[in-house]
Amino acid sequence: MKVTTSKSKNSESFYIAKSFINSKGISTSINIRKLGTLAELLIEHGPTREDVMTWAREEAKAETKKYKEEQKNRAVQITFHADREIAYDKQVFYRGGYLFLQSMYYRLGLNKTCRKLRDKYRFKFDLNAILSDLIFTRILEPASKRSSYAAASKFLEKPSYQLHDIYRALEILGKECDFIQSEAYKNSLLLGPRNDKILFYDCTNYYFEIEQEDGAKKYGKSKEHRPNPIIQMGLFMDGDGIPLAFSLFPGNANEQTSLKPLEEKVLSEFGCQKFIYCSDAGLGSEKIRTFNHMGERAFIVTQSIKKLNIKDREWALNTSGFRCLCDDRLVDLSEISEDDSNLYYKEAPYTPQQLQQRLIITYSPKYARYQKMIRAKQVERAKMMLEHGTYKRERRNPNDPARFISKIVATSAGEKAEVHPYFDEGKVENEALYDGLYAVATDLLDDKVSDILKISEKRWEIEECFRIMKTDFEARPVFLQKEKSIQAHFLTCFLALMLYRYLEKELKNEYTCEAILTTLKEINFADVQEQGFIPLYKRSKLTDALHEACGFRTDFEFISKRQMKTIQKKSKGRE
Repeated sequence: MKVTTSKSKNSESFYIAKSFINSKGISTSINIRKLGTLAELLIEHGPTREDVMTWAREEAKAETKKYKEEQKNRAVQITFHADREIAYDKQVFYRGGYLFLQSMYYRLGLNKTCRKLRDKYRFKFDLNAILSDLIFTRILEPASKRSSYAAASKFLEKPSYQLHDIYRALEILGKECDFIQSEAYKNSLLLGPRNDKILFYDCTNYYFEIEQEDGAKKYGKSKEHRPNPIIQMGLFMDGDGIPLAFSLFPGNANEQTSLKPLEEKVLSEFGCQKFIYCSDAGLGSEKIRTFNHMGERAFIVTQSIKKLNIKDREWALNTSGFRCLCDDRLVDLSEISEDDSNLYYKEAPYTPQQLQQRLIITYSPKYARYQKMIRAKQVERAKMMLEHGTYKRERRNPNDPARFISKIVATSAGEKAEVHPYFDEGKVENEALYDGLYAVATDLLDDKVSDILKISEKRWEIEECFRIMKTDFEARPVFLQKEKSIQAHFLTCFLALMLYRYLEKELKNEYTCEAILTTLKEINFADVQEQGFIPLYKRSKLTDALHEACGFRTDFEFISKRQMKTIQKKSKGRE
């Protein structure tokens, strides 16, 4: 409510007016109470006009408070006509799950980053609206850029840009990819300290729906075994599972060469100087270990037991010398029960070349039982392959049952040599030697084994990051052709993952990815005769948690247009 005045030739009148949004979406106002003329009000609330205005403003505040109290409990009456047809092209369904993502987007300050880019390039389109919608649709309804624009048109807040603006924005986003990543990291520190004393690194690849190599899109070893050109991504993740930085490199390049440029960027632009590098054996070569031994950095990488030298491998496979992690008692693995659930380890100095390290071998009876069960099924399949003659001549998957099939060449005088496949029991027995065993190499020579293993065990989270991007956010296949547009595509996927992880953290990691994404996609609203909205989703503990985390509520029986505007402002951190 506000105070308005109306002057005539002989008097000035005071009113209390209420603002509202009319059916055309235009802000207007109406007088709801006349307070009186200035001459009348001076008698009781004078002696000056300013005294009268002060009193009038207090009356307006009282009317506002009274109106809000009435609105909390009032019943909304809306009339529907059974014989009236709906209007052509009238939208009544709106998606609202993006509001919770929008809350995280603005907390990460990505709108401020877009403002800096706008001031730098002086473009006219709304980069903030484009980037936010690309991120929200990547999470809620992943599709092409054209389809993302159509999906964003169903949001409560419609796009303030045109489709062609998206493709212009992709050029800027791709060009400023590194800057946006560093800004996102710096802004994330405002939400609380990052667990960047431990950094996990891994690589994956994405395939393109094209047949010929082009630019960084090269034929390489695809993790999906597809015959398409691919591009590779290297990703750093902090100790809490939140993405830190990423880079792209050609599909035919060795993944080990991707680490140093990205890590140098993290060291210089992100200011991370002291951390433990953690990765798998494929990204733990001696050069990588030496690089992460410099300065205040250290490393923990998995080590292939099969690739150890003969002496170290024999020591690792020897069942004696292990200790129980829980109480440090000395045990021989051959003497523990089959249903044991403890974790055992042994360690020794390890210096394969120049760098002094520590080799830790662990044994998990539970993991050994799992591997034995899986192999038993694969052995059965391998025997069936032999029986039916369906085994593959060249294995592409290391878990292919055909690895247990060997071949023998038989020749006889005057006849052509024949190849006879047979089931190789020796390969099964050799593989069984490694059941339950796991090795870690580190330059942390004085840290507790339990602390080192605790860090190494969290490597699964970076695999989950890739799974979310590939499966839930459908980052593949990629249909874009221009290099900058491709960079922008993966930037939006990266930011979507970062934003989602922070939302997950706000929910105290109590809900699964599937539950969160399903709930966000189901938070929709129906526009009721342009008077307000009715929620179309089921209220649950998860929706309550989302509202609590983001600081607003949408689970009322009816939400007026004004209330929805307030909710939208709150989702952007505005009151």
